[in-house]
Parts: sequence; structure tokens; C-alpha cells
Amino acid sequence: MKPSMSLPSRNSLRRWSLLATLLLLPACYKPGRFVWVDDYREPQTQQQDDSYLIRRGDVLNVNVWNQRDISSRLRVRDDGRISLPLLNDVEAAGMTPAALARATEQKLKDLVANPVVTVIVDEAQPIKIAVLGEVRNPGKKLLDSGSGPLQALSEAGGFTDYARDDAIYVLRKEPGYATPVRIRFTYEALTRSEGSAPTFRLKTGDVMVVE
Repeated sequence: MKPSMSLPSRNSLRRWSLLATLLLLPACYKPGRFVWVDDYREPQTQQQDDSYLIRRGDVLNVNVWNQRDISSRLRVRDDGRISLPLLNDVEAAGMTPAALARATEQKLKDLVANPVVTVIVDEAQPIKIAVLGEVRNPGKKLLDSGSGPLQALSEAGGFTDYARDDAIYVLRKEPGYATPVRIRFTYEALTRSEGSAPTFRLKTGDVMVVE
């Protein structure tokens, strides 16, 4: 008679799945190193008067005051540019609406007297992130622009029975840094009305991990 072999428990399979997932994360994922969200500061290049950064595929309303023929509603192309009447291609992706408006005013100065430009994002592309670890439905997620960790947790089905609600992390790549920054949250902080956690906004490329 062949010896019987017990099947792995659900808990064991979940642990192995989490381990395999973490092995696929960037090499910078070091459990002992993090910054609390209240101590996190975005790079100065991102701290602008308008926090939203225009992305490829966004639909913009570019309005030039008293110049209907120049004003346009158009989509940001795959190369990150838009084309406006009287102007050559204008870089748009990666800029805030306010910064794009100022840049467009500069380009129009030789063509229009005292141009005043406003840029509004009519249709924002969803942000693309990954939620991993002790959540019920891990994987890649599409979230509305402006979503935070709570919305990501909801999309991922919430915590498993083994999750630590004080060990929620966002891994974020930033210009000038060789490795992503690891930002730590607690669920309690996310549900309060004070501090940086409730107003933290996820960005395309972020990886969220619940331990």
C-alpha cells in the first residue's frame, strides 16, 4: 500500500503564494526599511500648485480667452503631445494643467495679444497599480484618478484573516532614486480625518503590499 500524502492546507498555499509574489517585487523591497506616510515628502518637482499630472490618453479642454478658433478639446497622444491651431506639437504628458496653460501662453505670445489660457482635464485615464499580499483579490487594479489606499483595498476585496492592519505599504518609484520609496500606513490612520494618510493619492506604477 502506498503511503498517503496530505494536501497542502489553504493557509500554506496562501503563504507560498505571498512568498512567490514578493520574490517578483523589485529588489529594493526590504521589509526593515520604510517611511511613515506622515513623514513622506514628494520630490520638489512634483509639489506644484496643481497636483494632477496629465497622462497619455487624457482628454483636455484648452481654452484661450476670447479666441474660439484656437480653443480645442483634444486627447493627449501616445507620444505625450497635443496639437493646437497655430502651434506646433506641445508637450503635455507629465505636466500639471496649470503648467501646460502657462507654457501654451508663452508659445502664443507672438501670435495673440496677451493670451490667457486655461486647461481642464475633461476625461482622466484610470490609474494602474498592483495590490499584493494579504488581500482577498490581489493583482493589477484600475482605479479612478484621485483614489487612495482605501479605494485600492476595497477593489482588492479587503484584508484576509492573516493581514496586519498596521503594515500597509506603498512602493513608489521616484525620479532621482535608484530604488522605490516604501511608504507605510496603518488602517486606523487611513480612516481618520487628520494626518497625511487620508489625503494620500496613488499613482500609476505604485505597488501596494499588505503584510
